[in-house]
Amino acid sequence: MAGTGLRASARRWLLCGGHGGPRAASSAPSCPGCGPPGPGAPCPGTPRSAPSPAPAGGADLSAHLWARYQDMRKLVHDLLPPEVCSLLNPAAIYANNEISLRDVEVYGFDYDYTLAQYADALHPEIFTAARDILIEHYKYPEGIRKYDYNPSFAIRGLHYDIQKSLLMKIDAFHYVQLGTAYRGLQPVPDEEVIDLYGGTQHIPLYQMSGFYGKGPSIKQFMDIFSLPEMALLSCVVDHFLGHGLEFDQAHLYKDVTDAIRDVHVKGLMYQWIERDMEKYILRGDETFAVLSRLVAHGKQLFLITNSPFSFVDKGMRHMVGPDWRQLFDVVIVQADKPSFFTDRRKPFRKLDEKGSLHWDRITRLEKGKIYRQGNLFDFLRLTEWRGPRVLYFGDHLYSDLADLMLRHGWRTGAIIPELEREIRIINTEQYMHSLTWQQALTGLLERMQTYQDAESKQVLAAWMKERQELRYITKALFNAQFGSIFRTFHNPTYFSRRLVRFSDLYMASLSCLLNYRVDFTFYPRRTPLQHEAPLWMDQLCTGCMKTPFLGDMAHIR
Repeated sequence: MAGTGLRASARRWLLCGGHGGPRAASSAPSCPGCGPPGPGAPCPGTPRSAPSPAPAGGADLSAHLWARYQDMRKLVHDLLPPEVCSLLNPAAIYANNEISLRDVEVYGFDYDYTLAQYADALHPEIFTAARDILIEHYKYPEGIRKYDYNPSFAIRGLHYDIQKSLLMKIDAFHYVQLGTAYRGLQPVPDEEVIDLYGGTQHIPLYQMSGFYGKGPSIKQFMDIFSLPEMALLSCVVDHFLGHGLEFDQAHLYKDVTDAIRDVHVKGLMYQWIERDMEKYILRGDETFAVLSRLVAHGKQLFLITNSPFSFVDKGMRHMVGPDWRQLFDVVIVQADKPSFFTDRRKPFRKLDEKGSLHWDRITRLEKGKIYRQGNLFDFLRLTEWRGPRVLYFGDHLYSDLADLMLRHGWRTGAIIPELEREIRIINTEQYMHSLTWQQALTGLLERMQTYQDAESKQVLAAWMKERQELRYITKALFNAQFGSIFRTFHNPTYFSRRLVRFSDLYMASLSCLLNYRVDFTFYPRRTPLQHEAPLWMDQLCTGCMKTPFLGDMAHIR
């Protein structure tokens, strides 16, 4: 029975996230075996049998610390439940905020990477076309042509410091994750990064970047189309640095951005997709199933996209069929988001079947018709679709979701295609064992830091080195350069912070809706604040009894 209880306790600890976070050693409660007594209340749990007191110091104390380490290693190895792996479902919908679909009457959608999911094969096409535009129209060196698109280099959500030519990953507290700063294709040493920002890892984003991730000094790459842009920017910088060519960082950044923009403005991307929709458009049948299901249950649908009508029409005909517009109550193209949500000046204009603009004043939005531009304020006035009964889905946290949630009270759903791959990695045994041991080792370091003799410091330094190595191993499972789009080593990324702030729900694709009833209620999981952490089993690694079900672990000392 004790073994069963121990396994259940370990399982609960693993599911609750293990170590609860740093707290000051001086205020941490002490209990037998956790270290020298210090200020604070005694550990409320009582072990079944009192452990041997820790040795006074020297080699005996070092051996005591390593014994604790080995006990913890054995516990993690023996008691990691097999079912922990594959716990997460890549096809699930995850909630940041409680939301009942029963209350949602109107569903809105972006088009690109929301209704239409694109294959990764599109990215090298964008990269190559923009690279050639730089060479042929902006007269960049011919040597740049040797670079090909590397799909494994960058991840979404990175920041780029224009004046320093630095691509980097920033956490929710505006700190650069060391080891994730690149100039060109080469990593920048941590010491240099800290020196570049005045002796700190902190980036004053409020001075250098705007609310939407765009500013005079720093740009955040937030959409999936930015992956080839980051790759091209890094390759061009790499070429200039590698050949000792002087360049103006701001000019280079603008030229690369303009070349990527030209790929879209000139319609090159639209042409590639239209020529081979089977190759580039994914899950079209699932998109049709989602839309049809919602309409069958009496929901109203609308589409607001920045893409042109001819492109959207061909894609929707491919996925849904020639009568796709009958599913939507309102269709708006070339909306010019995000200004669509904030600028009241642009009126709606009606398009005919050939894409020609009408000049008549729009007094109502009709089903089956196509409208261009406009603004959200007129949209709200004409439809009266307001507040939490509207749920809008998009892939860009700023351009699609931020204003709708913050200014207008709509419910929002973020489409994050990378989520599927990241969950599959999280579900691997390698990741789970690495993360669990990292959490346990962090707990040991927190509790044992009270030992400050020379031998103990050597032990703690060895543990710290191992912890750092584990962090880099875990990071590389996602991306060798930048790791996960959702986390730095332990903090959420800046991307994650925005995801939580601007979306009620997030999922890998729109098809995830097919796994839930149309009246389903999503409940976000309660996660511990730091002052709540002792209630969430963070004491497993030391056996401190802060919750009743840890009694089975009292012998781990």
